[in-house]
Amino acid sequence: MSQNRGPLLDEFARVMNEAAGVAQGVRREIETIVKTQIERMLSGMNVVTREEFEAAREMAALAREENEKLAKRIAELEGKIAGR
Repeated sequence: MSQNRGPLLDEFARVMNEAAGVAQGVRREIETIVKTQIERMLSGMNVVTREEFEAAREMAALAREENEKLAKRIAELEGKIAGR
């Protein structure tokens, strides 16, 4: 009887191994489908990419710094004019 268990367990292990492989393939396929659908939805919503957002944020920070410098310079010039 123990000899019958070995091949039976081997067959069961093989079937489970194949099932795990199939499940993994299905998972990858579902992930691909979901990713494609999300990308399609986002492209229709006119959403910016992460790179575009980072570039705009950096430009805004630089513009803010320049604005602060110019505001300080204007205040200095106005002070000189008022001091005449």
